[in-house]
Amino acid sequence: MALYEYTARSSTGQIQKGQLEAQSTEEVSAHVRKNRMILVSVRQAPKAIKLGMGPRIKTRDIVIFTRQFATMINAGLPLVQSLTILAQQSENKALQEVTRAVVYDVEAGNTLADAFAKHPKAFSDLYVNMVAAGEAGGILDTILLRLAIFLEKNDALIRKVKGAMIYPGVILSVAGIAIAVLLVFVIPTFQEMFASVNMELPLPTRVVIGLSDGLITYWWVILAAVGLGIFGIRKYYGTPVGRKNLDSLLLRAPVLGDIIRKSAVSRFTRTLGTLISSGVSILDGLEITAKTSGNRVVHDAVMESRQSIAGGETIAAPLERSKVFPPMVISMIAVGEQTGGLDEMLAKIADFYDEEVDVAVSALLSLMEPVMIVVLGVIVGGMVIAMYLPIFDMMNAVQ
Repeated sequence: MALYEYTARSSTGQIQKGQLEAQSTEEVSAHVRKNRMILVSVRQAPKAIKLGMGPRIKTRDIVIFTRQFATMINAGLPLVQSLTILAQQSENKALQEVTRAVVYDVEAGNTLADAFAKHPKAFSDLYVNMVAAGEAGGILDTILLRLAIFLEKNDALIRKVKGAMIYPGVILSVAGIAIAVLLVFVIPTFQEMFASVNMELPLPTRVVIGLSDGLITYWWVILAAVGLGIFGIRKYYGTPVGRKNLDSLLLRAPVLGDIIRKSAVSRFTRTLGTLISSGVSILDGLEITAKTSGNRVVHDAVMESRQSIAGGETIAAPLERSKVFPPMVISMIAVGEQTGGLDEMLAKIADFYDEEVDVAVSALLSLMEPVMIVVLGVIVGGMVIAMYLPIFDMMNAVQ
């Protein structure tokens, strides 16, 4: 049995669409005739696409897809033909399947935006709404080009922030492994040597030996505590209150909070500016921007701003009350609202804060490197010195 989708005309001339599990198209045709309708078209429905089970669709794949799509539409190629070519030449298997399903839906009479909306893991709300605006305004190629530029810049911003977080994480992981190796394999050797001499050990040495014994004996308790801690934080972050509290804490974090704040401002302004310039209404634009903000505090501020606009007020006032956006951003948005050039003003803010994120990331990396080296040197060096203190005492006693 396979799932078929059919289009039929009723006795009154109305077009009806439906799905039916059948052995063949003949069985579908018989079903349609039985219901006193005339079959217009029938085809096997595409299989459900489970992106989580197959290759992941990366932002880079979507950017290439969008740029090529814009070029073909601008060159005058029909919509279905362009999508068919894209499905054939895409190197990502999951994107191939999604594109084929989009072709099927478009051929069945759906709009391109509706076809994209059926695949939220590949095409975001922002993507779908901008395509809908492009279709309505007859400027689909221009909208697709704007989308590609937006996705490229947004992806670059995300990679910068991730890079800033990955570096300290790698250094801390290496430091943790080095300390664990010393405590588990090196310190016990010294401990056996000191036990054979039967001498009183200095306090630093006793502390390090105690840490070694605790790690060797209770390693499973430590791992369980770390696992439970991570699980608890993730569960707490999954709640609205927890997410808002933790996101607020991240925004207040030294150095890193500055990067997160600037990246949030850049993403907000670029997303909203792109949507408004593409013809999406300000209310829809704010709702989509809130969903893609990536931070609950920013999300709430943007949604409050949306309510303010719906009530006939300005965007700037609620954003100022949130204490997330810098005064310069609030002032520039207010000027953009007054002059009617909000989309251009938002684009200028986004470009400025992209550069600010670059500077902040460079500052963080330049600051973290010496700090990590000093901290690691103090911990490892302190452990080595603690182990050699009894040896120095033994040498003094011999003299």
